[in-house]
Amino acid sequence: MPYKIHFIPLGCAKNVVNCEQMMNLCREAGHTLADAPEGADVAVINTCGFLSSASEEAIQHILRMAELKAAGRLKKILVTGCMTQRYGEDVPAEMPEVDGILGTGSYKDIVSAVEDVMAGKHPRYFGDIDAPVDEFGRVLTTPPWYAYLRIAEGCGNWCAFCIIPKLRGKYRSRPMDKVVEEARELAARGVKELIVVAQDITRYGTDWDGEHHLADLLEELCKLDFHWIRLHYLYPDQMDDRLIDVIAREPKILKYLDIPLQHCNDGILKKMNRRGDKAYIEALLDKLRERIPGLVLRTSIITGLPGEGEAEFEELCQFLWDQRLLRAGVFPYSPEEGTPAAKMERVDTEEAERRAELVVDIQSRIMDEWNEEMQGEILEVLCEGFDGQSMSYVGRSWAESPDIDGRIYFTADGEPEAGSFVRVRITGVMDGELTGELVEEENG
Repeated sequence: MPYKIHFIPLGCAKNVVNCEQMMNLCREAGHTLADAPEGADVAVINTCGFLSSASEEAIQHILRMAELKAAGRLKKILVTGCMTQRYGEDVPAEMPEVDGILGTGSYKDIVSAVEDVMAGKHPRYFGDIDAPVDEFGRVLTTPPWYAYLRIAEGCGNWCAFCIIPKLRGKYRSRPMDKVVEEARELAARGVKELIVVAQDITRYGTDWDGEHHLADLLEELCKLDFHWIRLHYLYPDQMDDRLIDVIAREPKILKYLDIPLQHCNDGILKKMNRRGDKAYIEALLDKLRERIPGLVLRTSIITGLPGEGEAEFEELCQFLWDQRLLRAGVFPYSPEEGTPAAKMERVDTEEAERRAELVVDIQSRIMDEWNEEMQGEILEVLCEGFDGQSMSYVGRSWAESPDIDGRIYFTADGEPEAGSFVRVRITGVMDGELTGELVEEENG
């Protein structure tokens, strides 16, 4: 019997891909994908569990679904993903409204789980998180002009503050032929911006033979019919000269690199099991900027890490001023149960949050300076449609990744099509985001 299933993806782009795969498995099994939970047979919440705050967000979604279920507007609730992998049986024990759970090694079991809960059973699927990456089709949930391409699963870095290896398993690269085949299908479907993702894309292929194969993969992807190829996330200690050469040489690869640094102090980096020291990071950033003109760098910064006193924090702030990293996700340190760092001495959460606010202020001023430098520039922009609130068109240049960075607002005499590439002259700033005017349309 076909059922109506509503999916709720939470967390990172990799979670989005997992959700898209589960949606495809359910559709292939004859079930209907519901746009809303109201009136659905099953709501599937694919959770993030990387941080306690992410788990809290997932709980709020579960409670909302529980209200619908109690009101008779939803029949069953399935919870999947990192939070269930992390807390296991605690989820249904604490929230009896949850009818079934799947860990991160059991996305492939979604159809069985749906059928189980509709039959009155309470499935608990926890497959091997170190198994080879499952190869499934996807239902794209992103706008038709961009899509994520996940090239690996798991992580082998074992940073002291991070729980992900315990939730996602060891690092496993997808076979290159499978990745290229999926990318070719995405190109055939009209995807113009391919966003390459994994917990760490720089280690792609190292689990096969110890050699780095990301540069090989990127060369193959650049042969396909994409206009832009964007890269998330490159770990600093694995960026070799050949990879940098490919990024610099290939026009399709955007000069936008997301390199999570977390901190710059040598003692903290060592304590957090991060490879490389401050001198290495500074030399790498200098090399990247020299080899890749116009490069925009995004990073992640954690304030209040174990070992961060006032001197270490001041060093971090000076580093950010000196390096002028354009974009940064800034997070106060959250001691996560099960990680080595959680047992280390640290400043309290309130102080970590105060320091995060100070870093955000630094980054805002760096961004303001960059926005001023952009005035009068003509940028290639991927139009994403008309925004009724600002009464202007919106889009992104090479410098803005979807969902995590801002957008560019621009006026146009004509009606540029969503998904087309246009040329925009930057003329102003609105709430920290660039504004401009269409100067010439180029269909891409």
